Amino acid sequence: MAPQLSIIVPVFNEADNVLPMAREVTAAMQQMELSYELVFVDDASIDATWERILEARKADARVRGLRHAHNSGQSAAVWTGVRGTHSPLIATLDGDLQNDPADLPRMIAELVRVDFVCGKRTKRKDNFVRRASSKIARTIRMRALKSDFEDTGCAVRVFKRSAVEDLMPFNGIHRFLPILAHANGAKTLEVPVSHRQRVAGVSKYGVWNRVWRGIYDLIGVNWYLKRRLRPVKYEEL
Repeated sequence: MAPQLSIIVPVFNEADNVLPMAREVTAAMQQMELSYELVFVDDASIDATWERILEARKADARVRGLRHAHNSGQSAAVWTGVRGTHSPLIATLDGDLQNDPADLPRMIAELVRVDFVCGKRTKRKDNFVRRASSKIARTIRMRALKSDFEDTGCAVRVFKRSAVEDLMPFNGIHRFLPILAHANGAKTLEVPVSHRQRVAGVSKYGVWNRVWRGIYDLIGVNWYLKRRLRPVKYEEL
């Protein structure tokens, strides 16, 4: 039987972060009477990431690993996690340990009144380039999509599977999940979460794939939101 919650963590060359992540998730979830699984999605890492996932699995049967045959990007890894699990509730975390799993219980508790809860990083611990590029992309995104979300780039999220199961996956969807879920009728909520410095591994993002690629994706999302088919009321004989 599927657990109540699947915690999906996309990873690419994050060998040094897998075991600490597994330990932190275990500690965070101890206070919750909720069955869960921790699902690492390895996006074809070329370091020892997969070996660390196997090690975590041996230590805790609630740990699972899904492994891409080819590097396909963070959106594909997140969606593989969604497709490869069956729980009614889903949580996501970045694999770099900058998200704090201790925020999950508080966010999960909000699902009694909303469908999708996303984190809002109040004190970013990134370098200037990452903060600046994210701020630019966020401003453009809010203005172009008329979105009230302050931080759609924050990866720590919890949501009901029903909030995303009808969405059309595409490369870049992980940046727009709250906006798309909200547009699809889900009740959404942003809550403040902590943010930490990266202590191991190397960031996979720079100015190009944070700003210009985000703008490119924005054009497609803007088109989709305007052209998507909305539920239509109908009568049945």
